[in-house]
Amino acid sequence: MHVPPTNPAAPTAPHRRRRSKALGFAALAVSLLMAFPTARSAFGDETGEVPGGGDLGPNVLVFDPSTPDIQGKVDEIFKKQESAQFGSDRYALMFKPGTYDDINAQIGFYTSIAGLGLNPDDTTFNGDVTVDAGWFDGNATQNFWRSAENLALDPVNGTNRWAVSQAAPFRRMHVKGGLNLAPDGYGWASGGYIADSKIDGQVGPYSQQQWYTRDSSVGGWGNGVWNMTFSGVEGAPAQSFPEPPYTTLDTTPVSREKPFLYLDGDAYKVFVPAKRTNARGTSWADGTPEGESIPLDQFYVVKPGATAQTINAAVDQGLHLLFTPGVYHVDEPIEIDRANTVALGLGLATIIPDNGVTAIKVGDVDGVKLAGLLVDAGPVNSSVLVEVGPEGSSGDHAANPTSLQDVFVRIGGAGPGKATTSIVVNSDDTIIDHTWVWRADHGEGVGWETNRADYGVHVKGDDVLATGLFVEHFNKYDVRWSGENGKTIFFQNEKAYDAPNQAAIQNGDIKGYAGYKVDDSVTTHEGWGMGSYCFFDVDPTIRQQHGFQAPVKPGVKFHDLLVVSLGGKGQYDHVINDTGSPTSGDTTVPSQVVSFP
Repeated sequence: MHVPPTNPAAPTAPHRRRRSKALGFAALAVSLLMAFPTARSAFGDETGEVPGGGDLGPNVLVFDPSTPDIQGKVDEIFKKQESAQFGSDRYALMFKPGTYDDINAQIGFYTSIAGLGLNPDDTTFNGDVTVDAGWFDGNATQNFWRSAENLALDPVNGTNRWAVSQAAPFRRMHVKGGLNLAPDGYGWASGGYIADSKIDGQVGPYSQQQWYTRDSSVGGWGNGVWNMTFSGVEGAPAQSFPEPPYTTLDTTPVSREKPFLYLDGDAYKVFVPAKRTNARGTSWADGTPEGESIPLDQFYVVKPGATAQTINAAVDQGLHLLFTPGVYHVDEPIEIDRANTVALGLGLATIIPDNGVTAIKVGDVDGVKLAGLLVDAGPVNSSVLVEVGPEGSSGDHAANPTSLQDVFVRIGGAGPGKATTSIVVNSDDTIIDHTWVWRADHGEGVGWETNRADYGVHVKGDDVLATGLFVEHFNKYDVRWSGENGKTIFFQNEKAYDAPNQAAIQNGDIKGYAGYKVDDSVTTHEGWGMGSYCFFDVDPTIRQQHGFQAPVKPGVKFHDLLVVSLGGKGQYDHVINDTGSPTSGDTTVPSQVVSFP
């Protein structure tokens, strides 16, 4: 077990996700009783039109300032979820506009907390929203799958703690003080993501190995370990990679904030923020943000027990989709081929494809918004889990792109799962804004062939932008980019820990598959703040030729690349292609390329 950094202001932070026996996938406690009639029963019989609206189900807990024992209820949920890494319960804690005193909302697995105002300052906690790592002996590298959104916090001691790793977005938050991204004791952490947020005080990353912050405002930034990337952030540190390792872009080329549920008086609506170009700072700094409000009665409120047939009937009927917290098995793809459809999940709503089907298919149409969903591979191999646009898509969506926000994919961990490719993006102009695509390295159903998954994300469309791309542990390429004029701002990757030997990862005459590969046919591509790490613990003698592979062309450019050997378990020969120094030894010092070519 690694010892936490002794100097939190400048931690060394070697990284190793400690393997733990998974809790397993508990039997799904899903209710087959819907709060209103559906177009098809659980057995697929047609019974009529799908109605919009309705209640939000038992796992959306709505509070107002007069609710008795708020702290007790929040603590009860946390006690259930604190260490339930692969459990089946899902919760959304929603707070009506107002002021809440003396609150410390600790947030565990599969729990989202959010305000129900149109602006973060409409819902204020005189207190904290806390993530720590006591459940894992002070190690925060497995604090996944949770979120905080649309709240103002006035922390009790002046600083809020949010010690998370992947798949734990901090969006649309106003912290009236500082923000500490490390666990108590400054143990390891491997995050993370902030967007559309204002932190009045200083952000202290401490032991965080990497972090991406987008379209926000900070009062200061404390330190950097390997890769700290900023785009459109007021108060961000100046560009200085590699010492300290800050990659800073003044603006974000294209962004659109995640849709969110809010209350307009007593009526629930979903606000869909407008697209921004060259954004800097929050979308709500000047008051009401730009965008569209959609009444809840225009949504099919999806509850556990709903079938893909009913969900698809609702979309065909013209309804949007609001998935309440729960686990959903689908025996055919959820198909969204109507422009501007919103598919929003609450409480890490989870979709599991049965019998090897694709979980979600999006048409080659304008403006679809997928957000807040976890797709969990099933035991029968799916060729693709999420497909954005059919093969050969060619529509121009620059004015109104499709977006994926907080769309997470998991293969194994909660049980056996397989998929050849997790996400395929065929549609041009798509925005991938914060995704963690993970072939599990711990939990149940884990092994080189047990949770086989060759490819993480394959981008075939042109003009696709990824902001906050986390993709890890795939058997071959973690990211492959075939489309023209792609851009990635921040990339975090680990190669598969469990490769049995050098031969298992051999890629023709290349030692290993790159974490991020740009096809030889591509003429324009650009990336900023990108890291690939290896930890070959089954065979530490494995050598990885490079973390990145790309054609050497004037239009293909990378800024601030790094590779890291974690604890000396395997090594990289180069950073990109045959450029960059090799890693060596067990000192966990990154090898870096400031720009390429």
